[in-house]
Amino acid sequence: MTTSGSPDERNEEFWRRYLTEGGDSMKSIGRHVFMRIPADPRCRMCAAPFKGPGARLMRLIGKRQSDTNPNWCNSCTDFMTKHHGGAEVEGATLFADIRGSTSLAEGMSAGEYNALLNRFFATASKVVFEHDGYVDKFVGDELVALFFPLLTGERYTARAVEAAQALLRATGHADPGGPWVSIGAGVNSGRAWFGAVGEGSHVELTAVGDAVNITARLASVAGPGEILVSSAAAAAAGLDPNLERRTLELKGKQSVTEVISLRVDEA
Repeated sequence: MTTSGSPDERNEEFWRRYLTEGGDSMKSIGRHVFMRIPADPRCRMCAAPFKGPGARLMRLIGKRQSDTNPNWCNSCTDFMTKHHGGAEVEGATLFADIRGSTSLAEGMSAGEYNALLNRFFATASKVVFEHDGYVDKFVGDELVALFFPLLTGERYTARAVEAAQALLRATGHADPGGPWVSIGAGVNSGRAWFGAVGEGSHVELTAVGDAVNITARLASVAGPGEILVSSAAAAAAGLDPNLERRTLELKGKQSVTEVISLRVDEA
């Protein structure tokens, strides 16, 4: 890593290399090992288990659930706090949300609707972990997941698309009786700012930028059981060019957006 430039420039260069090349063995060894230990919940970044026998094993190597961020272990929280910042790199994002959530909520008690949301969140988290992604956040009834070289490897866009299809399967969109919850999703790839945001030790890893905003727009207009994949992401993921193509006018975008409409078992 270069030592020239201002502290901010050096920190940005650190993040750029970390996100694209990997800063330690977490990507190649740790995360994949931790994922083999049955547990829920676990650290969203390194997958260290917080409960059960796996948690006891983690404590032996100094890992435990963070006191300031329950979604991360203490080691990942300390790392992000120490290296606050980020960099603009290539990555992919997946947004998925429940269709008809207002009507669903009207037809259920508050407790029943909360149970449905929790089931969706647990299902989505498992799928994202299994595809080497990172759960950025849940906003209302929407999942936001990130896929980038550090965690996902070179096939990050393909893994984001595969995760979207796996989420459709996990929610029952391939079942004869139909899904237990109807969702739509969007996938896009491109340059975005990935990094740690927040104050003090209350930090989160997130992504911002036009590429992320487009993903959110795609998810918002996707139909039930549909994944809208931008043309750039479709090409990067190696999707069949003969799949259904659509041209969309997305809110806030001056030019049209070319997408591929993907279903649960199409590729």
